Amino acid sequence: MSLGDEHGFGDSARADDEYYDGGRTRTRLPDRPGDPYGGARRSSRSSSRGLITVVAVVVLLIGAIAFANRGGGDGGPAASDGAGDKPKAAATAATGRKPVTTKTAGIPSGFPHDEQGAQSAAANYAVALGSTGMFDKTSRHSLLNLLYTPDAAAKLQGPMDQAYSTGFLAKMGLDANGKAPSGSTFVSRVTPLGTTVQQYGDSAARVAVWYVGLIGMSGEGSTDPVTASWKTWTFDLQWAGNDWKIVADSQKDGPAPVPGDDRAATSDEISKATEEYGGFTYAR
Repeated sequence: MSLGDEHGFGDSARADDEYYDGGRTRTRLPDRPGDPYGGARRSSRSSSRGLITVVAVVVLLIGAIAFANRGGGDGGPAASDGAGDKPKAAATAATGRKPVTTKTAGIPSGFPHDEQGAQSAAANYAVALGSTGMFDKTSRHSLLNLLYTPDAAAKLQGPMDQAYSTGFLAKMGLDANGKAPSGSTFVSRVTPLGTTVQQYGDSAARVAVWYVGLIGMSGEGSTDPVTASWKTWTFDLQWAGNDWKIVADSQKDGPAPVPGDDRAATSDEISKATEEYGGFTYAR
């Protein structure tokens, strides 16, 4: 969910790097006098693109660290059931299974120990990791400890704290605690569109989540309007502590649909929608 020295990785992330949405998503902004977004059109090499790019860098780093600490043997995802690499046609159809009814620290938990449970876990974890909670140190640590295996969480905490540095938060328009200024709304949200099981075994699974993400600042004078991007987030999950936990994860661009000609919302409309429309608990 989410979001170059801003992130504490030196030359590994620069403002000139590829934009969060790969430069493929157009935003048609309204030409309205007085609209805070009217003068916030982004050039192909804007600083906002570099800021959002670092999130992809962080996610890849997270995946690399977690993957390196997975260990070998039976800990990795098991081989598929022989159905081949292509998902079955039913993979994109809703199953009708009800969402889990339990939550831990506000995050759905207690997923079934089967393929559908792994898919539900991956979808809900993507939502949590793409939320504004990642920009607050206390809630970020809670999310890491809750969603990742203990070994992976311990390895990630330091790099993540460096990534979400005070300098980075400031360039996103946030204060040192990850809060937006008065009168503004910071948006960071992931909405899963579907999931597919790439590999599954009794103790491990690999699940890909196709999602659309929103990120940016909505408010008067904002130069970083909320934009959308399309990504695929792949999770290596392990069955541990009677639930699915993340061992490693990675992201890639798309697949992205052809942008439409919808009128871009104003700052006030985005802020209102963010406050009025809550998220979902996702189940397969």
